[in-house]
Amino acid sequence: MSDVGAAVLVVEDEVLVRLAIVVSLEDEGFTVFEASDADAAIEILNVHREIRLMFTDIDMPGSMDGLKLAAAVRDRWPPVQIIVTSGHHDLSDEILPVEGRLFSKPYDHSRVISTVREMVAAA
Repeated sequence: MSDVGAAVLVVEDEVLVRLAIVVSLEDEGFTVFEASDADAAIEILNVHREIRLMFTDIDMPGSMDGLKLAAAVRDRWPPVQIIVTSGHHDLSDEILPVEGRLFSKPYDHSRVISTVREMVAAA
């Protein structure tokens, strides 16, 4: 399946950080949905079944952090691929409660785009 126009959900509470990755993804042809916390992300996922990948920060306000959100998404929407990012945690595969990819902030947008392409193509 082609990744052209593939739907991606970006979950990030820092507006400027979220905007930067959203613009990068949109510039590469992805359809992007945005959420500032896990509760908003779940609402979007409930409505937009076409989402194929979620890119989420770990540290966010609200009812759950990005790791709990990743686990919830894996349970409710297993086909959704997951990328987790953080500027405050020592990221390793062991902290990720689901299969996915990890990026430390600040991340290289071109590496993120490449990884998103790879993950949606494999799904």
